Amino acid sequence: MPQTSIHNSTRRVIASVFDCLDYKSLEPVYCYEGGDEFWRAKRKPCERLGINLSQTLLKKLPRGGRSLYVGAGVAELPVLLAEAIELQRQVEPYNLRRSEVTVLNRACRETPVRFHARTAAEANGTFDHLWIVSVLNDPERFPDLSPLSYGNANPVSFDPVRFQKERRIVQTIVDRCMPKLSLPGIVTTSTEEVVWIADWCHRHKIPYRVEQKQYPTALVGDPICFIKVGKEWGLKS
Repeated sequence: MPQTSIHNSTRRVIASVFDCLDYKSLEPVYCYEGGDEFWRAKRKPCERLGINLSQTLLKKLPRGGRSLYVGAGVAELPVLLAEAIELQRQVEPYNLRRSEVTVLNRACRETPVRFHARTAAEANGTFDHLWIVSVLNDPERFPDLSPLSYGNANPVSFDPVRFQKERRIVQTIVDRCMPKLSLPGIVTTSTEEVVWIADWCHRHKIPYRVEQKQYPTALVGDPICFIKVGKEWGLKS
């Protein structure tokens, strides 16, 4: 029977990790100014919404599986910890920001979660769950592609050449990560990034189904949804 809630002991571990985070060191990663104010406003919602999402995800994932997290950071902590502790799953979070990885691993030192300061393309083996949230539309990394993803590109200043370059990078990320998903499997992504996963599935003639329900996030604000990938799930609805 799928698990429906997170145990209080796991909630305490999550709270403890958030208590141990060096928010001062995280300021340059998440905000340009007003770091103290930013984290005062975002920390508790990040923890709360992460726990809420974890309770949904735990119903969908089997015990003892493997999850690959692409570009994981503070927002992913509750989900990572819930997976590892509640379901004894192997979680592999990757993050290219070495300074953030150092802070995260220091806070997680008493837990099963370890972040890797490398590209997720280097992950070994296959995973039944792929998490890729707010990576393919990152406005800092993809300044021309991101506005188009959100429907607010400026037709005067939009640069199609830079966009083409960024699109190739995004497609490369997807092409390197999606083959690591065992089928049938689950992808967790933002609603704006669904098109990239759908495009990969279409190109490889793999059926998928995007679940209709969306879940709020605290840091970036992009709603999250689940995509079931593989023939067991039937055709796209």
